[in-house]
Amino acid sequence: MERADAARNRARILEAAERLFAAEGAPNVTMDDIARAAGVGRGTLYRRYPDRAAIALALLDEHERALQEELLRGAPPLGPGAPPAARLAAFYAAMVRLLDDHAHLVLGAETGRSRFTTGAYGFWRAHVRSLLVAADVPDPDALVEPLLAPLAPEVYGFQRDDRGLTAEQITAGLTRLADGVLGTPG
Repeated sequence: MERADAARNRARILEAAERLFAAEGAPNVTMDDIARAAGVGRGTLYRRYPDRAAIALALLDEHERALQEELLRGAPPLGPGAPPAARLAAFYAAMVRLLDDHAHLVLGAETGRSRFTTGAYGFWRAHVRSLLVAADVPDPDALVEPLLAPLAPEVYGFQRDDRGLTAEQITAGLTRLADGVLGTPG
């Protein structure tokens, strides 16, 4: 059971980090910035969160869990019951919304190789692999990462910020990718 003061400190840290990440962009925020904004000492901060990515992951966790629940038990096409291509397209659309709504957190949590070690990535990987298997795609393991690569925060940010694509354009492109790899739902 978490002590009351520890729970208050955790909440203050997460609230401060959310504000700073949204205002400054996660890569520009230091652990000292977070401790100062939360009104806690560095030791208190580092005892709970070893780095900025751990804080961003804690903030993202709630949003990712909700999406995972929809994938497992939600209505089709995001949830079970739709053809694999439709489910992958719906997953892409949901992830684009997650990236659009929480890019400042995702960039702080899942950059470079660190994305492969998160529990959420493991879940996304298993989901995409299961869709490939359901569609009888040969050698599904060879396609999982290529199908998840467009959802990397850096790729998404580049498309939005540098290329000027809208979330709708990105989703449409990903839907074409899903249809091309898994077959147009019929």
